[in-house]
Amino acid sequence: MGNNDNHSHHEYVVQLRKAVFGAAIGNMIEWFDYASYGYLATIIAVVFFAPGDKTAALLGAFAVFAVPFIIRPLGGIFWGHYGDKIGRRRTLIYTISIMSVATFCIGLLPSYAKVGVLAPVLLFLIRLLQGFAASGEYAGSASFIAEYAPNNKRGLLVSMVPASTAAGLMFAALITAILDYYLSPGALNSWGWRIPFLLALPLGIIGLTIRLRLEDTPVFKEMEEKTKQTNEDEKRGLAELGKYWKELIIAFGVVLLNAVGFYTILSYMPTYLMEQMHFSRLHGTLITLVTLFTYVFMLPLVGTLADHVGRKKVLMVTCVIFILATYPIFHLLAMGKFLAVLALFLLGACLAGNDGVLATFLTEMFPTSVRFTSFGLVFNTGNAIFGGTAPLMATYLIAKTGNEYAPAFYLIAAACVCLLALTQTHETANKELER
Repeated sequence: MGNNDNHSHHEYVVQLRKAVFGAAIGNMIEWFDYASYGYLATIIAVVFFAPGDKTAALLGAFAVFAVPFIIRPLGGIFWGHYGDKIGRRRTLIYTISIMSVATFCIGLLPSYAKVGVLAPVLLFLIRLLQGFAASGEYAGSASFIAEYAPNNKRGLLVSMVPASTAAGLMFAALITAILDYYLSPGALNSWGWRIPFLLALPLGIIGLTIRLRLEDTPVFKEMEEKTKQTNEDEKRGLAELGKYWKELIIAFGVVLLNAVGFYTILSYMPTYLMEQMHFSRLHGTLITLVTLFTYVFMLPLVGTLADHVGRKKVLMVTCVIFILATYPIFHLLAMGKFLAVLALFLLGACLAGNDGVLATFLTEMFPTSVRFTSFGLVFNTGNAIFGGTAPLMATYLIAKTGNEYAPAFYLIAAACVCLLALTQTHETANKELER
């Protein structure tokens, strides 16, 4: 009996490792695809939009950056519903396939100089497809890992989802820095910008191969088995979602800081450093890597901390830190050199305090039958309204107010809303997932 128990435990550990690696590596590849656009926004503004007004072209590029977020709430519901109906694994296979092909196609698009207004139109359509695929990835990966993880390590293991997202961003930033270093501005604007997008296809094939070898989660399979035994068509996904409307509203508020913080600090920041702080493209990208390294390093530490002291406490303390520290940190950023590096280190640490817990918290707020749908809906809606528009809003606020620190106030407002929403939640750490 002891040998059987040891064998079963070994099998579980093997499956757990495969689940975490498979979900995380696929998520990393998808977000590398997605982040490449953000890091190359200033070049995309030149390549795909009419020459003339530099600010108008940059606003156009960030408007197209925001476009996929329009479809993300619908995509979140679509993938979430089918993830709750047909399984997490199959859904994640579909999302990585669509994202990889769509991103590859961006690398093949003609420029504005060659086809005129058709260039931004084609970019718009492909970005919509990217957004549709991305809307199922984060919630699906988090649900997949959470349903494999033991109760006392769920925070640590699910933190691998935002860590892999940041790794994708870091990979995109690194590729961009290498291109900036080795290529002339003319070569980068002509053909070099296409390289990260073209890499999406071989990377996507690697991620797809890994995911094809995974099994679905024990929690989902348990729900499937229960349905077969009772011969009842259990309500799942959209059919069951209405029962949790209060939890959905609260979760939406909790997501807000992640939505604004992630896209302001990790995606918009290179452009902010170049346009407002007058860093070179290479220096702006390299110094942003400091934020990403800090963020990735801190995430598992925060996830582990949340396993010990609770999700709610960590999230609330992080909100308070954002409210008090964001404006001073932006002042440090403006001072340049070492102080700019320190500022980005602090921003990365602050963001990790939220994101290292958020995914786990959302998976624990809802039962298995609606977990993917609920997570997908609130996460993607929050990111659609406040995340995808964060670079656009930051650029607009600076242009309208003339205050280069305006993005800090946007982050502070998001932290206030998140803190208020958290007061309406209860602790979920170290408990069985609701079936």
